[in-house]
Amino acid sequence: MTDKAINHTLDHLFRNEYGKLIALLTNKFGVSFLEQIEDAAQDTFLRAMQVWGYQTVPDNPTAWLYRVAQNRLIDVLRRNKKSDLLGDKPLPKEDIQTGETLILENAIEDSQLNMIFACCHPSLSQEHQIILSLKLMGGFSNRELAEALLKKEDAVAKSFTRAKKQFREKVKFLQIPVQMGLQSRLFQVLRVLYLLFSEGYVATTGAQLLKKDICYEALRLALLLRKNKYCSHPNLEALIALMCFHSSRFDARLDSAGNLVSLEHHDRSHYNQQLIQIGIHHLEQSETENQLPSRYHLEAARSYYHSTAKTFAKTDWKSILYLYDVQIKQEYSPMVALNRIVPFGKIHGPSKALKELKEVERQSDFSTTGLFYAIKAEFQKELGDTNYRYTLKKAIAFSENELVKRYLEDKLL
Repeated sequence: MTDKAINHTLDHLFRNEYGKLIALLTNKFGVSFLEQIEDAAQDTFLRAMQVWGYQTVPDNPTAWLYRVAQNRLIDVLRRNKKSDLLGDKPLPKEDIQTGETLILENAIEDSQLNMIFACCHPSLSQEHQIILSLKLMGGFSNRELAEALLKKEDAVAKSFTRAKKQFREKVKFLQIPVQMGLQSRLFQVLRVLYLLFSEGYVATTGAQLLKKDICYEALRLALLLRKNKYCSHPNLEALIALMCFHSSRFDARLDSAGNLVSLEHHDRSHYNQQLIQIGIHHLEQSETENQLPSRYHLEAARSYYHSTAKTFAKTDWKSILYLYDVQIKQEYSPMVALNRIVPFGKIHGPSKALKELKEVERQSDFSTTGLFYAIKAEFQKELGDTNYRYTLKKAIAFSENELVKRYLEDKLL
């Protein structure tokens, strides 16, 4: 296997398995050993990078990762004499590779849900809940979290350290609360899954635009929540619908060479019609009576219009703009306001869109936001303003995803 293939496999496994390792080990050994569990999980992935470069990847890499992480943790705990409950003998390999594989299959779902609900414990601040969940369950880097939460990297790092301390002190056991206790944490859990999916759908950094593993993991956990009758809620249905509509367009977002394809040039025959229909079903199930629609409802509805439009020209931009206006009226967000400019321009033209963009700029600082300059450059180009090239270069400079950079650079040619 080539280095590139090994790195791809490890990246896939890290995104797909890191949170599972943390959840399983924390569920088994306890919250008080969270620091050691994190270290063991990270050391295991470093070990995999070293070993698999010279050997073949195991037939069951998940079991390999779990076995190595668990044995690593046991060694550390024994060495530090922090547990006398582990016995004198290491767990035998054959038991891990056979019996533990079955345990993995049965325990992962419960452990992950336990972990997410534990991270969203009401004794923790909302910020700490989000940071813990995305760091421990999503394997988010500080940079990814900073982008998702609109914070600085060093602030995220400090918050994570404080959050772990609070978590160890206030959350003693990983137990899913029942009935009202579970429902009280549901909205935060949904926000975690939304942010998890969002990072997968448009990766903040790196050479990938789309990280399907993260998106499908978020969708899987959302569907898992749906199995619990106490989690039944219109917002959950709307979030699942949103994920399905977005996921339906995966295969059209990149061309055969792996380059970004803009929405205007999507080959809509590649849209997954089955996922669209599933999304429609969940959107219908999300209907509320006498309640304002959530952000998930509004975003799912916008994604529905994009996913079901026969062509880009036939997109219902008026309805999409209306949904943006409703969302901004309910809860203003700088990024929502920025994205709203695109449908606004489709309806009112580039000149009015640039004026609207200035208004948005007055309210928020977009000086280092690549998307702001990309949108501005597009409208300048439509008006024949040669300054669009200068603006586009700023968009490239402030975009951290390599595929997005390449896509914008092609516009300069």
